Amino acid sequence: EEWGGYCTENGKYQAQAKQKVKTGVENAKSLGMYAIIDWHVLNDRNPNTYKADAIKFFTEMAQTYKDYDNVIYEICNEPNGGITWTGGIKSYCQSVVSAIRKYDSDAIIICGTGTWSQDIDQVLGNKLSDKNCVYALHFYANTHTDWLRNRLKNCYNKGLPVLVSEFGTCDASGNGGYNSAESTKWLKLLDSLKVGYINWSACGKSETASAFNSGTNLKAIKSGTSQLTASGKFIRDWYRNH
Repeated sequence: EEWGGYCTENGKYQAQAKQKVKTGVENAKSLGMYAIIDWHVLNDRNPNTYKADAIKFFTEMAQTYKDYDNVIYEICNEPNGGITWTGGIKSYCQSVVSAIRKYDSDAIIICGTGTWSQDIDQVLGNKLSDKNCVYALHFYANTHTDWLRNRLKNCYNKGLPVLVSEFGTCDASGNGGYNSAESTKWLKLLDSLKVGYINWSACGKSETASAFNSGTNLKAIKSGTSQLTASGKFIRDWYRNH
């Protein structure tokens, strides 16, 4: 709902948002890459606040991309503010997954979890029946350390399908606390479990989590590392070597 989002100002930005999705999906497809279509719950906290909008949006996306094999749907990015899996997130996910499955029978769907997608343990023994749903774990390496890694290991060992659909190398705020040692611990663990992970973020915002230095012209990225932040250099090196 924030910053000129899809659900603000009576839908003023919906056409623009859909065009961004279309451009992103097609660009990713041309490069042989996956694209995540992400419903970015954050300031609205409870995904049910805009549930009707989400169902309408993902119905249209599923109709459009049902034959694309590179599209993943992330249906509620980071529920927070006290909303729990049994207290509203699961029922939301069931409704949106059902809407997607009317058109796209087998795409991967990422379901967010409580406390900014950290409460994966709440899903144990209470998954959706859909076999192609995975559950989101988000971490920021300088804030979320052994306690969250142990939670992941416990859930993994009990058979919960997890995807790290967002992680940062720094504090949870996204700014400050760059920590390559804790980032390395996380990524080594995820590699050992064969759990996928996606870094936040490939942008030039003036914050620690950004891969590019503030002011970088992202339409003319240079080869090499001269335009990269410390986080960007770490992520580039890790991805190129794994």
